[in-house]
Amino acid sequence: MYILTPELRDELKAPLGHLIRGSLDDVIRELKELMESVRPVKIISVGDVISRSMLERGLPLNVFIVDNKSMRRPTEPIKFRADRIMELTNPAGTIMDDAWRVIGEATKLDGLVEVLVDGEEDLLTIVAVLVAPEKSMVVYGQPNEGVVVINVDEETKARMRRILERMEHKPES
Repeated sequence: MYILTPELRDELKAPLGHLIRGSLDDVIRELKELMESVRPVKIISVGDVISRSMLERGLPLNVFIVDNKSMRRPTEPIKFRADRIMELTNPAGTIMDDAWRVIGEATKLDGLVEVLVDGEEDLLTIVAVLVAPEKSMVVYGQPNEGVVVINVDEETKARMRRILERMEHKPES
């Protein structure tokens, strides 16, 4: 189990990739153009608002990771029918060991896969980047700013590994 440290908490408030700012329509339009030009092998969204927005607007998506919350407040569950739903327990401020297995398996499946998190999904962006195949795209919402896009390559994987190394690591009890 990895635990977020106070100094990392502040650092991780900054975008981990390319920030797309603007209205929701502008963000979705730019995101769609980016997807068409990059043609990622897998597209993974982390967060309820961005996942719902992408699904409702018909953007391609392979895996969406949600916790039925937005800004830590309960939100309406996403009604899109996934081909597979996987469940994961991940308390706030942590990355549980099981996250690697569940998200890793989700990225290998065909169709639309929902990973439903009991707890909090924010830090699972790190796991998604590390388990996704290279040339994938991980997208997450940046509160009150827009959407962050991470193109998965060796450089972004190395950056996520450096973040993990700075987290407190404890065996799960």
